[in-house]
Amino acid sequence: DIKEVLARIIDDSLFEEYKATYGKTIVCGHCKIGGFNVGVVANQKKIIKTEDGKMQLGGVIYNDSADKAARFIMNCNQDKIPIIFIHDVNGFMVGKEAEIAGIAKDGAKMVNAVSNSTVPKITLVIGGSYGAGNYAMSGKAYNPSFIYAWPTAKIAVMGGDQAAKTLANIKLSKMGEISEADKNDIINNMKKIYNEQSDIKYAAARLWVDD
Repeated sequence: DIKEVLARIIDDSLFEEYKATYGKTIVCGHCKIGGFNVGVVANQKKIIKTEDGKMQLGGVIYNDSADKAARFIMNCNQDKIPIIFIHDVNGFMVGKEAEIAGIAKDGAKMVNAVSNSTVPKITLVIGGSYGAGNYAMSGKAYNPSFIYAWPTAKIAVMGGDQAAKTLANIKLSKMGEISEADKNDIINNMKKIYNEQSDIKYAAARLWVDD
């Protein structure tokens, strides 16, 4: 629960949540850290049940959460309040229902709000930060003032399982008939390589070597 994480970061665990009952896969709100007023935009990893009985997967940005976050980011800019983005995001919701509901429009609204934000932005990756979710949560492309990451953080275009299967399928399509065991070995090897390269410790080591 991201609120449990926030309670241990912010001053006196006091958090004034913005639209708490709407767009629950992103938590937004105001608090103080080190005495400074800040806005927080954070991914919620808990599985959410909406008022109409639908389930929303934690870490996924849905229409309502993208809309809420966009409005909150614009409010922070209007009030000149710096924003801390806390990542544990798989990306935007996909599928026919999400497309009909306008996820492209709402997602673009959130990305637009982030890209046009003029207040100081700090990015903290505490879990995964994948795909377009990385952009929407003020990833490196939008030049935050600082980027921090927990040792267990991962940043990549997609998660290890999906990437491994995609890359393995490309490789397998060129190999013809092979056994199921060999196929699994290729997928597992791809997954191992991808997970290593998306690990923040690996990225930090590469930066140190390059420097």
